[in-house]
Amino acid sequence: MGTLIVFWVFAIATVVLTIKYKKPILLTLPFFAMGIYLVIQIALVPMPFWDTVRFIFSLQ
Repeated sequence: MGTLIVFWVFAIATVVLTIKYKKPILLTLPFFAMGIYLVIQIALVPMPFWDTVRFIFSLQ
């Protein structure tokens, strides 16, 4: 739950900074942060990285 709150605060901050500085490229930062978080969580699984990725995408 704490991670979700951090992502929401980060997203709101980037929206505010985008409006303040008029740089829409800042809106991509939350997506990169979520991608990095996803890679870190996959790396924490006690299996080889690519086996974990294949397992995740083979789920139906």
